[in-house]
Amino acid sequence: MDVAAPHVTAGETAAGQVLDLLTSLVGAAGWLFDHWYLLALAVAVCWAAAEMLVRRLAARASAERMALELVANRHFEPSLEEIFRRGVQLARASTSMPWWAPRRSKTVQIRLRADGTVPLRYRIEGPAGAERLLSITPFGPDATVKRARPITDKPRTHTVRAEFILRGKPTAPLREVPLDPDPLQPLVDAVADLRPELGDLAEIRIDLQRAAKWMLRARRVQLMTAARRMERREAQRAARWVRHDAVSIEDSLTWQLRQLLSSRPGSGGRRLVIPPVPRRVEPAEALGKLAEDDHLVRVQLLVMCASNTDGRAQARLAQIQAALDVFGGRSRWAMRGWRIGPWRIGADRWPTRRGFERRWNGGLCRPPRANWVRLEELTGLLKPPTVHCRLPVLAGDLPTFTFKDPKLLLQGLYRGPDGRQRLVATYAAETLFEVAAGKAGGGKTERALAQAIGWAHAGGGLMFLDPHRDSWPRARPFLAHEPLMRRIALVDLNALGPAAQVSSWNPLGMHHGQPAHEVVEAVTDAYASVLGWDDASAPRAITIMTASLAILTAVNEAACQAGRPEDQATIFHVRALLTDPAFRRTALAVVAGRLDDETRAWWQVVFPTLPPDAFAVVLNPIARLAANPVTRAFLGQALGVYNIRAAMDSRMIVWVCPGGNGPTDRLLTALLARDLLRAARSRRDTPEHRRMPFRPYFDELITLTGAAPETIAAMFEDLRKYRVHIHGMTQLLSRLPTPVRLSLVQNASTLATTAGSKTAIAAVTAEWGDDPSPDRVATLDRFEQYVSMTVHGRRVGPVQLRGPHLDDVFADQARPTAVPALERAALANAGARPLHELTDRAAEQLARVVAFLTDQPTAGASAARRRSNQEFG
Repeated sequence: MDVAAPHVTAGETAAGQVLDLLTSLVGAAGWLFDHWYLLALAVAVCWAAAEMLVRRLAARASAERMALELVANRHFEPSLEEIFRRGVQLARASTSMPWWAPRRSKTVQIRLRADGTVPLRYRIEGPAGAERLLSITPFGPDATVKRARPITDKPRTHTVRAEFILRGKPTAPLREVPLDPDPLQPLVDAVADLRPELGDLAEIRIDLQRAAKWMLRARRVQLMTAARRMERREAQRAARWVRHDAVSIEDSLTWQLRQLLSSRPGSGGRRLVIPPVPRRVEPAEALGKLAEDDHLVRVQLLVMCASNTDGRAQARLAQIQAALDVFGGRSRWAMRGWRIGPWRIGADRWPTRRGFERRWNGGLCRPPRANWVRLEELTGLLKPPTVHCRLPVLAGDLPTFTFKDPKLLLQGLYRGPDGRQRLVATYAAETLFEVAAGKAGGGKTERALAQAIGWAHAGGGLMFLDPHRDSWPRARPFLAHEPLMRRIALVDLNALGPAAQVSSWNPLGMHHGQPAHEVVEAVTDAYASVLGWDDASAPRAITIMTASLAILTAVNEAACQAGRPEDQATIFHVRALLTDPAFRRTALAVVAGRLDDETRAWWQVVFPTLPPDAFAVVLNPIARLAANPVTRAFLGQALGVYNIRAAMDSRMIVWVCPGGNGPTDRLLTALLARDLLRAARSRRDTPEHRRMPFRPYFDELITLTGAAPETIAAMFEDLRKYRVHIHGMTQLLSRLPTPVRLSLVQNASTLATTAGSKTAIAAVTAEWGDDPSPDRVATLDRFEQYVSMTVHGRRVGPVQLRGPHLDDVFADQARPTAVPALERAALANAGARPLHELTDRAAEQLARVVAFLTDQPTAGASAARRRSNQEFG
């Protein structure tokens, strides 16, 4: 009998297939478990291939980055809104990458760099496609953006690295740091004492990257999960404490006695305890600054310090770490890594060092997951140092003084943030004019002397005009060097001692080759300046003086051409010309052919009509000069040795000491000042590159400007073109005549003030915008001063300096035993002769002039003399 085959349904077939599939999967899983290393190898290969591709793409994208440098001026004071808008620009610029660029390369980097040459360089590096966006800043004209050059650093011996991450509550913001003082001030202070000669370098790189939506959502999920977990733990902990408290109460003697005494039925049961439930987690509270999507970025903060001296880089990193603490609150910047005893495992050691250097060199951003910040938290780092930041004065801002360097001009002693002191200087080519104010004894003259002595040793020419003569004895020991003795001339009009010697000067002398009209103009202007003459108040006096000097300079010109310069007339012969008819007729007859028609017509027509008392206003000042034997000896010589134009061209060191501050001395000072102005302007006959720099130093500007205000003002306005640079000192800037004060303040390359009364100092501090204030300057110690200078075309300061003291700065140059030799050489170079000898010669000079005029036996001269006798009577 046949047995029928069992009937297999479709369901049984499907079940069998599923069972076979499961069996196969189990078998495959078992095989993979037995051969797990193959799976791991495949995963590793795929990951390595993907990572290599990403790195190549990131390197390609980073190669297309650009760099900009943001340079702020001393008035840079941005508002919070302007800084925030700049942050928005930076965040937007981080996405300006090609579509294929990996996320790690989509970043904008802020580089804060210091190497001892600038206080803090502020650079921005980002995608090349964002250059136009980043070149236009909301900061206005006070911040300039320029294309930055690539930076190539030399290898240093010692280098330390660090990465900073946010520690503390991950959703809490950083501390809100005010803009005044500047949030960058701690960082600037941390790098203020970098020394380039030691290879010091410090750099902070802040990478900003816009957060991806999925990353932000994932981070929020993590935070919400952690917050709910924390709430459940808190609820469970609270429930345990509630149950514990209930049991403790029920087991207490008090509770048991209360239950026995209670008359209510059923009161002996146990209490019902309701444990607390987890409270609802509010997203705003749990997420904190991550609750909103707007203006949220990821930040990577890397720091590297280097030096060629062991220990300096580590100390610098510690200072930067302390500076970043100013931003710390419930969340703070902390160095990433672990500390094991004296060792720290971080970005400076294996295994993280290689990744740090890859990010550092390639400009890549792979921040830790905790580094989420809002732009408002980074306000202090999104801009360069502002007006509220105290920047140190580095060698690049203010060069260090080097003895005998003709390019530098000593300014004072600067104390750096690290306590080190150095002599600072300005460049001589940029120091056109200087003004120093302050009370008596504050160190103005000492500073000027130190500067002048340093300039003299460097081979420069100068003139030191001191009405009090105190500067010469102070400077002599430091100038008593053999090379300088050949260049020093002393014009001392104080005539001290029984054997006094005086130099000589003929303001009307023509033996130096100067044009006659310039000499006439200079002397006339000097007289007019001192005596208050002008075309409105004393036109006749100016005319008489001009005409008289025209005659005498013509006589001197004739004497020089005749080979008899020793027979020239002097300023004292104006009296003879105006009051002695015989002398006047003879002089006019000799020089008639040298005069212009207008001058001859004046002597022929106008002069005979003048009353005798018209000459008093001209002759009285000359009589006062003649009454003083020193000024008569000095000005009464035909062949004067004093020649300031020659001193300029030969780099002489001329020390001029007028006799005092009286009317006669003021007139003499005015003559000297006007002659200096004339001589400087006469350098237009010399090509500019061949004009030797010359520096006149005027002590007590109040005295000098009282004698010649317009002359001093013209010096500060004009002489720069002729490479003559004025240095003036005064106790009160407000006491100077208005034209002088306006000219010197307008053109001063260096403006300095020592301590003094607040009223007097206010005129100087006003030029600095009252920063520092008069109250602060008034309390300076002796020899301390505030100075604003010009270096590389920009103003530096005002900086607090200590005035140089000769005994400290030039102690090695003092030669007190050589002072007598210096004195003899200085008098000899000035052509000084005994006072009585020059006085006698001045008294006899008129006779020599008359003899010269008489010894012109030409026929033309005789005919002219006869015509002159008829015309002038």
